[in-house]
Amino acid sequence: MTKQLYPCLWFDGKARAAADFYCGIFPDSTILHDSGMVVNFKLNGQLFMGLNGGPHFTFNEAVSFVIPCKDQAEIDHYWYKLIADGGQESMCGWCKDKFGLSWQVVPEILGQLMSDPEKGPRVVQAFMKMKKFDIAALQNA
Repeated sequence: MTKQLYPCLWFDGKARAAADFYCGIFPDSTILHDSGMVVNFKLNGQLFMGLNGGPHFTFNEAVSFVIPCKDQAEIDHYWYKLIADGGQESMCGWCKDKFGLSWQVVPEILGQLMSDPEKGPRVVQAFMKMKKFDIAALQNA
């Protein structure tokens, strides 16, 4: 019997703070259990586990979570919430939250825009200069 896969995120004593932070950003989110060592929570219906594992490991860009957004308001919501209180903007829709976890905040229509043989290269050129995606600028590229 196959069970749902879910990520375990390693934190240095801040798993509950991270879970609370993420649950305040994503809809359909809740803390399921907090044992002190492990926090189980759901974001947007997806199960996660936060582990208070200590300072031995930190996040890096090798793993990121992609947030497909239907419109500019969604992009703005996730972008500004995730970079709040010490997060960092990066390029091409990537950012880090205050815990160092990487996120890609992207418009759902990006693949469609990029697949247009004529418009695609201009879209890529446009977003290579962007930090937070601007859907109107991509559509007008």
